[in-house]
Amino acid sequence: MKIGVFDSGIGGLTVVKSLLEHKLFEEIVYFGDTARVPYGVKDKNTIIRYAIEAVEFFKNFELDLIIVACNTVSAYALDEMRESASCPVFGVVEAGILATANAVEGKDAKVLILGTKATVNSKAYEIGLRALGYENLQAKATGLFVPMVEEEIYEGEILQATLRHYFSTLDKPNALILGCTHFPLISEALQEYFGSECKLIHSGDAIVEYLEKEFTFTHKYPNTELKFFASENPDALKKIAKKWLNN
Repeated sequence: MKIGVFDSGIGGLTVVKSLLEHKLFEEIVYFGDTARVPYGVKDKNTIIRYAIEAVEFFKNFELDLIIVACNTVSAYALDEMRESASCPVFGVVEAGILATANAVEGKDAKVLILGTKATVNSKAYEIGLRALGYENLQAKATGLFVPMVEEEIYEGEILQATLRHYFSTLDKPNALILGCTHFPLISEALQEYFGSECKLIHSGDAIVEYLEKEFTFTHKYPNTELKFFASENPDALKKIAKKWLNN
C-alpha cells in the first residue's frame, strides 16, 4: 500500500516512525506544511482551507489512503478532507479515542488530554470519549512544548519548569493523551512526571492500532520507501526526518 501522511509541520514524523516500526506500508509520502506552521493557533476556516490544499497536493500521487497526523486538522477538517479526497482519510483523534478506550479500565478513570489551543478548544477528544461513557476528563493546552521539541529540548530544567508550570496544580491522571504529534518526543519526561502507572496515548501507536482494526495487513515491508515534501525548506524537514527516524 502507498499512503500519504499530512502534518502542519514536522511533528507528524513521530507517526511515520510508528508506521515504519510496524512495517505496514510499501511507500509513505509525507507532506509537512512548514511554511504555515503552527496550525494550533489558527481559526477553524483557515485550518480547513489548508487541509483541503494538502489533499490537492496528494492528488499528484496514486495513494491508497491518507493519514492526518496533525491533531488540530483531525479535530477540525477531517470531514472536508474526506469529501475532497479520492481515497480514504484517517485522523489521529479518532484513533486516539479508540486507543484510550482500549487502554483505560473503568469509565471513572481520570484522563488528561494535552494539545494545542485549537485542538483543546475543539473538544474533539472529550466529545468522543464522553460518547463512550468517560466523564472524568480534563484538557490542557500545552503549546510551549511544540517549540521546545523543535529546539530539541527533550529533558533538563527548562522542560521540568514547563511541566511544573502546566501541571503542578493538577491531580495525577490515569491516562495521558498526547494530543499533538510533537509530544511523544518528550514522553519520557512526561512519564516520569506523572508516574509509571499513568498510561500514555501516543498518536502514532494509536493510528497503527486503528488501521490494524480497519484493514487486514498480509505483508510486512521492512524497507518502506519514504518521500518527504514541505511547503517551505524541505531540506530541513529531510534532515530532521533522518535524525528522528534513524533513516
